[in-house]
Amino acid sequence: MDLTDDEILKVIEHFKDIGYSMSGDGIDDDTDLDDIDDSNFSEEEANEDEDDEDLVDDEEEDDEKESIENLDVSNLDNLNNDVKVNDSVKIYLKDIGKVPLLTAEQEKELAKRILKGDTNARNQLITANLRLVVSIAKHRIGRGMPFLDLIEEGNLGLMKAVEKFDYTKNFKFSTYATWWIKQAINRAIADQARTIRIPVHMVETINKISKHSRALVQKLGREPTAEEISEDMQGALSPQKIRDIQKISLEPVSLETPIGEEDDSKLGDFVEDKENLSPTEYATREMIKSKLNEVMGELTDREERVLRLRYGLDDNRPRTLEEVGKEFGVTRERIRQIEAKAIRKLRHPNRQKKLEDYRS
Repeated sequence: MDLTDDEILKVIEHFKDIGYSMSGDGIDDDTDLDDIDDSNFSEEEANEDEDDEDLVDDEEEDDEKESIENLDVSNLDNLNNDVKVNDSVKIYLKDIGKVPLLTAEQEKELAKRILKGDTNARNQLITANLRLVVSIAKHRIGRGMPFLDLIEEGNLGLMKAVEKFDYTKNFKFSTYATWWIKQAINRAIADQARTIRIPVHMVETINKISKHSRALVQKLGREPTAEEISEDMQGALSPQKIRDIQKISLEPVSLETPIGEEDDSKLGDFVEDKENLSPTEYATREMIKSKLNEVMGELTDREERVLRLRYGLDDNRPRTLEEVGKEFGVTRERIRQIEAKAIRKLRHPNRQKKLEDYRS
């Protein structure tokens, strides 16, 4: 059964409301690269950056929009200054920086050999394009996955591109590989990075909204409204749809999150427990109970017992006249009379005055 975007939003919102955590086994959205159809591939789509730059500014975006032909070792060295990477990643970056880039003609020749089952040609084409993966993965840093994991997922996309590449269609391998690398990384992020998994196409929509929102913040100097974002997107999404998507895109926060300079408190300590009384409410209730017991002490034992059973004062379970009558071995009418007499006594001004301060 295929769900519409609105239905998906409702399902995700429902799971968030009940605190349910869905992993990659949740809503399926073709996360397996083998299931992705590249029949609609286009160079324009491969070069689109609408879902790439959540954490880099516009100037850096322009610097990083480079084709594989222009990638060199210096770019990888700069990466070490921009991103905190461990020694294993640095070694990896240096190793792939030593691999020479390929010309379009060399790519074509390798593709021909790959079709004939040449494993060495396949490995050569993959190795020569590993820097492209790093360049694309860099833009996804901060999306909930370690940098090295992003590279690994991108490499899977690169291998799939090598497997699927058709040199007869006359587009550059780097352009085709870019599309597959983005597919692999974006799906991994959607599948693994969030506590509650959001379908890939919905993640892409969230990123588009984020891009337009950032642009409007720069232009307006404030957070844009849903109406302004909708207008900037030329009505592609309605304001209400944008609000719904922004709501489900929020990440859950753990109640164990430390609060305060010394981290001696947790977020959960400040969340109201609506199923239990607050300290103030509990204290008030105990004072009312004490005063009520004092007032009811002026009734006869039978009158007090009847009121306690009728109104469930001891166990929060009110009884019917008939149930109380069976308890005392009298008729329901007799219990009604005893109850009425007891209430008249409690309404005496002297007794009412003791409870006036607690009347809501």
